[in-house]
Amino acid sequence: MPLLPLVLLAGVAGPPSPVDPALADRFARLALLCVHREYPNKIGHVMNSDADARPPRELSPAFYGCYDWHSAVHGHWLLARLARLQPGAPFAAEARAALARSLTPENIAGEVRYLQGEGRTSFERPYGLAWLLQLAAELREWDDDQAREWSRALAPLEKESAARLRAWLPKLTNPIRIGEHSQTAFALGLVLDWARTSGDRETETLVTERARTYYGGDRGCPMSYEPSGEDFLSPCLAEADLMRRILPPARFASWLDAFLPTLARAPRGTVWLQPAVVTDPSDPKLAHLDGLNLSRAWMLSGIAAGLPPGDRRLGVLRQTARAHAQSGTAAVTGAHYEGGHWLGTFAVYLATDRGRPRPAP
Repeated sequence: MPLLPLVLLAGVAGPPSPVDPALADRFARLALLCVHREYPNKIGHVMNSDADARPPRELSPAFYGCYDWHSAVHGHWLLARLARLQPGAPFAAEARAALARSLTPENIAGEVRYLQGEGRTSFERPYGLAWLLQLAAELREWDDDQAREWSRALAPLEKESAARLRAWLPKLTNPIRIGEHSQTAFALGLVLDWARTSGDRETETLVTERARTYYGGDRGCPMSYEPSGEDFLSPCLAEADLMRRILPPARFASWLDAFLPTLARAPRGTVWLQPAVVTDPSDPKLAHLDGLNLSRAWMLSGIAAGLPPGDRRLGVLRQTARAHAQSGTAAVTGAHYEGGHWLGTFAVYLATDRGRPRPAP
């Protein structure tokens, strides 16, 4: 089944969309090539003494691969997601073996110790911690004995990650509106989805309140300023994709009128935003724009799914999502490790409709 028609369904209630087996295999192979590849490695590491000068596999025994911690985490999510959805695929046994190698009680205990180390209050906050919770959510939703074993092993790190975000958010007086890892809107969407999956009402209530406080009064988001040269997330679209998670359709439609007024003026059937162009996919920062195309595609589709049926913007949103999905998916080749270690995750998140709306509380 081809990918492009599927992305138009993102956000529609129902089971996850199937992914073309060849595409699923390509994406899974990218993660399998990196989740236990230790080098090259970019460590976001606060050192307190000479004793902290240690190799990645000792500092972070579960998530030391894929160039950096957050990419290792969401590489494991990719493997769990695809093995869950395609249990009979050729890659499924290898994906399970990789997950079993990483998600042991001993390895996760090492991750918790590292996270609790001195000077690491802001480690991987919020992006990496949000992806850790997405991995936990995927394992919770997987009706499989081995997945339940991995979920139990991951639970201490899941608990620590959620607690850190709950402690931080009340102190964060303003949202972070950039197109890279620190952005709050995208992370809050992941965290909210996890909270609803896990039944964590405390976190759900906090994230909903913070989203309303940070973004509820926003107007006229400057889409003409996007993208910045190294974005992999859209500040404006990520915010709208978060707000559709907490507002019922009619209220969301009204909020969106004021937030993205240029969307309403776009002619029907046109591409409202042009996909970003990557001039050098071997440059790790310039390659971010391939990820932007993928994340824009799922955010546009999510925004469409949050609107009432018959909304005048639906056709434009879907057409624009299709253009971005086509461009972004074509870039997930693995030809360059700079993009290959993480773009597969964004492609799988898009292609399997992860993050589709749940009923508003």
